[in-house]
Amino acid sequence: MKRFSLFLLLILSINLINAQPLSQRLDALLNEDLLKTSEVGITVFDLTTGESLYCYQDEKLYRPASIEKIITSVTTLAQLGTDYTMNTSLRYTGKIENDTLKGNLYLIGGFDPEFMDEDLNRLIETLESRGIRYITDTIAADVSMTDSVYWGPGWSWDDTPYSFQPYLSPLMLNRGCVDVSVSPTQKDSLPQVTCIPVSDYYTVNNQGVSRNPQAGKLEITRNWLSNGNVITISGNVSRPYTEKLNVYTSKDFFFHTFISRLRNKGIEARTHAYAECPATADSITTIQRPIKEVLERALKKSDNLCAESMFYHLAAKRSLHKQVTGEDGTDAINAFMKTALGFNPDNYKIVDGSGVSLYNYISPRLLLEYLKYAYYHREIFLPLHESLPIAGVDGTLQNRMKQTKARGNVHAKTGSVTGVSSLAGYVKAGSGHQLAFVIINQNVLKLSRARAFQDKVCDILSR
Repeated sequence: MKRFSLFLLLILSINLINAQPLSQRLDALLNEDLLKTSEVGITVFDLTTGESLYCYQDEKLYRPASIEKIITSVTTLAQLGTDYTMNTSLRYTGKIENDTLKGNLYLIGGFDPEFMDEDLNRLIETLESRGIRYITDTIAADVSMTDSVYWGPGWSWDDTPYSFQPYLSPLMLNRGCVDVSVSPTQKDSLPQVTCIPVSDYYTVNNQGVSRNPQAGKLEITRNWLSNGNVITISGNVSRPYTEKLNVYTSKDFFFHTFISRLRNKGIEARTHAYAECPATADSITTIQRPIKEVLERALKKSDNLCAESMFYHLAAKRSLHKQVTGEDGTDAINAFMKTALGFNPDNYKIVDGSGVSLYNYISPRLLLEYLKYAYYHREIFLPLHESLPIAGVDGTLQNRMKQTKARGNVHAKTGSVTGVSSLAGYVKAGSGHQLAFVIINQNVLKLSRARAFQDKVCDILSR
């Protein structure tokens, strides 16, 4: 009987908490120890009724981290449309006679962030199927879509050689990275090493030791301080493990590997160079990447390269000149912010498409407007909502909110850089109303504490 009474008391307590106004329940979270040494901005909007439900420091400026990808994604869907593709092409000048191309072959980069090893082989197979074995003049790589600056302003130099900061280029192979896989062999022997894509652009220095803890912690890196591409494996290899490293630089990695594989197929040219393809060149083949594929990876996996690709395609769409810059991408974002949302870009700072930069500053209120704009434009909302991580289910939210009402309900973008954790997206309330929310925690040393705070907010919004 006593146990039943305690259970009944617990149920009544939960019902009383849920009966409190939303603002009161959220206000209670502001007393947590986390916020004694850090800041937070929160805004919640009822998309069903068109009413603001909660605001706390939502006009203040914060570094957004990767929730900035929502700004890039909404602008991309609005400006480029869902049928847009990112293209990598082979074209030629001159004429093809028997097994000889009497002219130039052009490899044209279109900043496809999802161009993989098998795509490169498809280009070569198509060229091979045309019977071409010799190019009398030049095989040229055209990277004229963007300027030569390969990182965004405010990116941290010591984030290389990590895969989340590749060297940006219109020619990206395997996201500008090499997948280095190691497996142990017999004790104290060299481990087995496999690298994908296969290329002689980089070299491997295998100093690893199999199944010997005395060899120290496993490390897979490259000589990045000298802009080298010597991949070194050292330390103990006790189990299969894969590390993804960026390569210096992406355009050279792509072009060098392309030339090398052509030679392996017996296809040669007089010279190789970087050059712009003339508009009159004839087409051999084009590999097209649907924007939806890029959007999904940018949001589900928080992929910086995919977000930057969309950013530069926005720039190319709007700019009147070739070799677009990061500033052109910013101009495209700012123009949409002003004309579509009615917000003054001078009050904010956006310098890249991914949120990596230390220079980005936005407010929760601004980001909320992008979520609202998307929701009220179904052609944008449907692909955006579908691509957002789902709490407790997939993407960067796969392991969060599993034991709460938010599981399977919250569709939101995460954000994490040093000192900043953020979350923004959509949730359906217990009333059936669709809500949009933005939470930005700043000056947080332990991001896990900020994420726990955000999860509590989402659980409240779900009830």
